[in-house]
Amino acid sequence: MLIRSPKNFIFPCSRKNYDWVMLRIPITKKVSKAKRKEQAKADLVRLNRQFMTMAAPVKKRDVARNFEDRNSDDNDQSSSNNEDNEKEVLDEEVMEIQVDFEGRNPLDPDYYGIKTLLQQLFLKAHIDLGGLTDLIISQNYVGSVVKQSEDIDELDDKDIDANNVFGITTVINLSTGQNYPCIQQLRELLRQLANEHATDAANTMIKHVLENDSEALGLLINERFVNILAQISVPLLENLVAEIKRANNKKLPFNFSYYILICKLHKTEDKKLEKKLKHKKKDNIEEPTIIWSNPEEEIFAEEATVSFEFSVENESDSGLSGTWTETDDEMIPYRRVLLFEANKLQPIIDKIKKHIS
Repeated sequence: MLIRSPKNFIFPCSRKNYDWVMLRIPITKKVSKAKRKEQAKADLVRLNRQFMTMAAPVKKRDVARNFEDRNSDDNDQSSSNNEDNEKEVLDEEVMEIQVDFEGRNPLDPDYYGIKTLLQQLFLKAHIDLGGLTDLIISQNYVGSVVKQSEDIDELDDKDIDANNVFGITTVINLSTGQNYPCIQQLRELLRQLANEHATDAANTMIKHVLENDSEALGLLINERFVNILAQISVPLLENLVAEIKRANNKKLPFNFSYYILICKLHKTEDKKLEKKLKHKKKDNIEEPTIIWSNPEEEIFAEEATVSFEFSVENESDSGLSGTWTETDDEMIPYRRVLLFEANKLQPIIDKIKKHIS
């Protein structure tokens, strides 16, 4: 049974349907039903291609963009010719279509989709992402992948891949899974990053949690592609909490004392301002603007026991990289590592729910 919320999102009573995302597409009045349907289908295909393009290397993305630009130019020319033949220009209106996303247990066909999402988080870190993906799928009684609903009869198209994974929310035990190479690598990565970037107090705390197996540590993974709204995080996280409780009731190793969450964010650097204030005291320099890839993670940061961050500018292959002019405010990619007590997870989810409602 599904319950419709006031914000046009659908939240579940069961774990199979998590959220609806509303897409708004400009169309013209007096357009036939067939044309509307065709436009909606094209938009849905474009959404899928967008996510696949974001996961591709820069050179491949450039080729794809050039190809799309050529197609766009051809379409624009054809559209212009058609409009010239019309007696009047039709006013634009906005049509809303609903794209149904489902939360499902991670399965073998999701392997490459999950691995792609992990790659955008860890970038060039020395982590066996294939092994980590296998581990996530093997413990699929905890965690969910976000996929497009299979019930898309009216918008069915060969270009829509049913195996596309748009998000992954799960938790990995970093304390008891030390026999897995990927877990050993994650533990070593966290030690190294804390040594290099954390304050002494934060470094000491993180080392203590990593070395003290009596206080189990869980790596919370909350990854999705951009443009999927933060509202979807609430049912995903609530479902994760419920699954962790069920796993604990069955004496499975998910009784955590702490969680670690690695967040993606970007900071703006005003190059003009930096030059003007080059010889002034640092206290007078304004704080850079922070843009969170997953907005709900800002609330996690507010509740963190300790945290530290570091730039991944030299590792990033995101769409925000490129050639910048002197007047541009550059977006520098960062990672922020948060450590928080496990008993804060549910209050954090409640706070997120209030914030985005």
